[in-house]
Amino acid sequence: MSVESYVRKITTHVLYEMKLRGEKIAMLTAYDYSMAKIVESAGIDVILVGDSASNVMAGFSTTLPITLDAMIYHAASVVRATSKALVVVDMPFGTYQGNSKEALHSAIRIMKETGAHAIKMEGGLEIKESVQRILSAGIPVMGHLGLTPQSIYKFGTYTVRARQEEEAKKLIEDAKLLEELGCFSIVLEKIPANLAGIVANTVKIPVIGIGAGAGVDGQVLVLHDMLGITQEFSPRFLRRYHNISEEIKGAVKNYISDVKSRDFPNEREQY
Repeated sequence: MSVESYVRKITTHVLYEMKLRGEKIAMLTAYDYSMAKIVESAGIDVILVGDSASNVMAGFSTTLPITLDAMIYHAASVVRATSKALVVVDMPFGTYQGNSKEALHSAIRIMKETGAHAIKMEGGLEIKESVQRILSAGIPVMGHLGLTPQSIYKFGTYTVRARQEEEAKKLIEDAKLLEELGCFSIVLEKIPANLAGIVANTVKIPVIGIGAGAGVDGQVLVLHDMLGITQEFSPRFLRRYHNISEEIKGAVKNYISDVKSRDFPNEREQY
């Protein structure tokens, strides 16, 4: 019997128990009430209100432009749709880097105004002070290492990270540091599978991968990517479970045709 089958609510402690039992953690993004309701009803363990909303909801080319207010809006909508899944909210770019007081203020706003259960931050040693300050306030923190999209202009590319020994060593050290500080979980994005497996076996907290192979404790994908709502993004790690964009397009075309032909509304569809 799975851990989530006998608990009413997924918590950070439940995720830790799932890792101990060798039970994989399923995590997806959501940004609005309607989609979160569907994802929740399907039995997802964790919903990430990702700053990827900047891309899939607002149409920006990077995650950098989305604001704290926008993330709070999306997160509050998702929380209203959930009763069992753990809801984690991305701290947007500029709300925690280099200023731990601002980081704490941002995290408190997210928790108070959304009702979410945890926040996620990108980085290791460089954000140590911000992580410490947020954790000291009793706010659960999920780390994020490897490809960190908020640093895209620093990297200059979305290619696989930590292929070189020096960067791989730093990533392992950062993972250990995040665990020591008190983070309840870490996301590893787009790194070699063998390195991700080493990290998952090194730390006791759950490690969730996206493009990090099968040796981690769980997986996360962007909902719009795995459903085929977005079509432009097709990395190797993405498995499309549906092609909803074509179905929606077909439905809209049928609607247009019915309106133009005066078939809609018919006699049964009016008062």
